[in-house]
Amino acid sequence: MRDETIGDFLDRLADRVPAPGGGASAALHAAQAAALLGMVARYSTGEKYAADRATIERIITETDELRAAALQLAQDDAVAFTAVTDAYRLPRADDEQKAARSAAIATALVGAGRPPAEVIVVADVAVTLAEELLPIGNRNVITDVAAAAEAARAAATTARVNVEINLGGIKDTEVSAALAAEADRVDQIAARAEQITVAVREEIKK
Repeated sequence: MRDETIGDFLDRLADRVPAPGGGASAALHAAQAAALLGMVARYSTGEKYAADRATIERIITETDELRAAALQLAQDDAVAFTAVTDAYRLPRADDEQKAARSAAIATALVGAGRPPAEVIVVADVAVTLAEELLPIGNRNVITDVAAAAEAARAAATTARVNVEINLGGIKDTEVSAALAAEADRVDQIAARAEQITVAVREEIKK
């Protein structure tokens, strides 16, 4: 997925195939958020920004790492969702096969719930970095901080529904509770992203 053209990825996304789907899209939203923040940070270097050099350099490093992590999660999600569809296709001609199929589905659903839950974490970090960058970044590209926040919000809200769709079939209550807890954080992440966008819009009106 990392080496695909955008057009090829969108063709696969539009096709009648199990993956990629919403989970991979959520991860790519997060990757775009990280990339936008990295761009703003790179435009915020030099003598004019010397007072915040250490913070800017850290943000560049962290956003590059975050972008790579998000891209990996897009791939992980596609693999995990394919495992779910494969599990549902297992035979169920007798009780033994039915039991094996049920166990395989439960295991696959746990695997499918984890990448979007991790995307929520990535989105949270992206919003935090946007909050840091907003007051110190190059004002000529400040709208890209808002764009990053909105991409992170889309990542979080899209990932949430992909976590929630798997919860009903997960038998391990501890795993289910942990995944649900990640999903429960999304409203707060979205609200913080909205605050960033509001702040940027207010600034560009001046």
